[in-house]
Amino acid sequence: MSIKKRLSPEESRAAAVEAARALLIETGPQSVTLKAVAARIGRTHANLLHHFGSAAGLQKALAAHLAQTVCDSIGEAVRATRAGIGSPREVVDLTFDAFGREGGGALASWMLASGNEDALNPIVETIHALVDDLNPDEVSHDNDLSMHETTFSLVLLALGDALMGEQLAESLAVERTTARDRAESMLIAAFKADGPVA
Repeated sequence: MSIKKRLSPEESRAAAVEAARALLIETGPQSVTLKAVAARIGRTHANLLHHFGSAAGLQKALAAHLAQTVCDSIGEAVRATRAGIGSPREVVDLTFDAFGREGGGALASWMLASGNEDALNPIVETIHALVDDLNPDEVSHDNDLSMHETTFSLVLLALGDALMGEQLAESLAVERTTARDRAESMLIAAFKADGPVA
């Protein structure tokens, strides 16, 4: 007879979110259900219902986790680029990969299609907080929002690329990396305009 390890509420939520992330990457957003996640971590549907309230609650927690993880990595890459030890391409690749192979774009479109727009709030808020953290001068000077605009463009490019980049590149007979290349050029220009970081 096997005995399930008793997890704290935080450990149980974390395990469920990590299982949801794995399902998202492996089989797409439609598979991120309470039942599937519960089966993956050896818990009951009722246990996950207790922690998240609904599948929409689980998806919102997953979106928040993805956003925080990705923004932490992007923040580190931006700081490294500003310090001269990283590159704008690393920032671009992290952003595009988050929406592409990490499933962020598919999750966002699934939540929109299923009427769960509120679940996108953690992604939007985390990106906003990251940009404000990296550019505190822009927060206090409403007339200069260049990095906000650059981030807006980068995220939309990455999201669009995740959703239909492959098909569109093939249809238009352009290189698959075109959107990443354009985003890199945009970031290079933004970092030059930003000037050296102390």
